[in-house]
Amino acid sequence: MTCRVVVLISGRGSNLRAIVEAGLPIEIAAVVSNRPQAAGLDYARARGIPAIALDHTSSPDRATFDTQLAGEIERFHPDLVVLAGYMRILSPAFIARFEGRLLNIHPSLLPMFPGLDTHTRALAEGVKVHGCTVHFVTDKLDHGPIIIQAAVPVRADDTPDTLAARVLAQEHRIYPLAIRWFAEGRLVNNHGRVNLKGDPTSQSVLANGG
Repeated sequence: MTCRVVVLISGRGSNLRAIVEAGLPIEIAAVVSNRPQAAGLDYARARGIPAIALDHTSSPDRATFDTQLAGEIERFHPDLVVLAGYMRILSPAFIARFEGRLLNIHPSLLPMFPGLDTHTRALAEGVKVHGCTVHFVTDKLDHGPIIIQAAVPVRADDTPDTLAARVLAQEHRIYPLAIRWFAEGRLVNNHGRVNLKGDPTSQSVLANGG
């Protein structure tokens, strides 16, 4: 049975595009954005994917919006919910509702640099290696069992923008891979450590990028 996926976005949808174009064994049942003008919605519509805008500014509080969002997602009966540049902190009730089938990608090598401005912070700290992480979502911000990470070297002449561009290229590589593993039933969450079936030595997979 094909894995049904709902993708949540807030902006241009570059990770959405990478997922759609990766030829995965999934059906993207819908794309939902909290920002009606998100460019990623236009991309979804052009590909014939149901695209829904739910303006979070129209809700009185986060819990109310997340209840509405969860109801909209459930209409599509997803096996997996993917956060692809979704720039909202999710309420604990929402996370609990989709526990074990909610993925996020974060532009740092977690647990380093959770939150915003990761590339600026990485440069300020003088780290030599930076990257991105796909993980299962828990109620602790930008934490949760790690599925896969990709590392890139930090260059002496990097700016936040140049570093972000190299990290984004790796996001587009590893997020589809993590979704494929989920769809194929290969991810095993063993007390917070994710193992990949067929690779019993790995707790997570580190993919090196340039």
